[in-house]
Amino acid sequence: MAPPRRVCVTGGGGYIASWLVKLLLSRGYAVHATVRDPCDSKNAHLMQLDGAAENLRLSEVMVPAVKGTVNILEVCSSMKVQKAVVVSSTSSVHFNPSWPQGKPKDESCWSDKKVCAQHELWYCLAKTVAEETAWEYAEKNGLNVVTICPCIVFGPQLQPVVNTSSELLVYVLKGGPNAMNDMLWHIVDVRDVADALLLVYEKPESSGRYISAPNYITTKAILDLLKKTYPDYNYVNCKAEVDHNSPITPISSAKLRNLGWKPRELEETLLDSIEYYRKTGILQDGEEEGHACRLPDLFRFFHAAEE
Repeated sequence: MAPPRRVCVTGGGGYIASWLVKLLLSRGYAVHATVRDPCDSKNAHLMQLDGAAENLRLSEVMVPAVKGTVNILEVCSSMKVQKAVVVSSTSSVHFNPSWPQGKPKDESCWSDKKVCAQHELWYCLAKTVAEETAWEYAEKNGLNVVTICPCIVFGPQLQPVVNTSSELLVYVLKGGPNAMNDMLWHIVDVRDVADALLLVYEKPESSGRYISAPNYITTKAILDLLKKTYPDYNYVNCKAEVDHNSPITPISSAKLRNLGWKPRELEETLLDSIEYYRKTGILQDGEEEGHACRLPDLFRFFHAAEE
């Protein structure tokens, strides 16, 4: 019997990575997951996954994450890794004012670093620079790299710590001191991101960038959808900021779909997320209102409610 195929997942205790580890174990992979502290209770959920006892090993991160993607790619080169899949973000795609209006943004679209800096979009700038650096390293050193660029990620959690995007959706339900613009959200399910990561890893023909942004919806439409199923929450105030008669520029996931990716419907993602929050008590934390979200610069939704 052949030994299981081995993969390494960095940041294995995170939101997306936890689902990827779960998926890999279910497919029979031997997984080496790096975490900051293998003994931390925040990572205990990983060893409770099916197949973890036999095929999961947690390792302490030896190089601080702040040293960046290149450190990981250098290790990949030295270990003769067959393919490195890097998780980027649509933050490295979104902010390109020269992109033709109305044309769906695809993998050839890159955020303009000067625009990001001018508008103090530091998270987007960092993501753009990190992905560009990965591609420069790959080309220079002959490393087989593929990048996945997910948008806002929702869905049930495996890890015990509430992640940033979940905080955002909780704020939508519970409301709080700030209102949200009625703006466009691009949303993907965390389970579909894990599927995409494994898909591009396993497909020998995969190459380049892949955008993972199958659904888009406005803030008002999200509120309308959720209130039909969950009418008893306070909900965030929504300010009408979007000109719905103007053309909306969606982001295309056609390249990833053509590889065989089949993402969930948006409603399933949202309702599964909320059912998870209800089941785990995240929505019953004793606070009438949600906490102000600790969001990266990409998510500038908020304005004072009294404005």
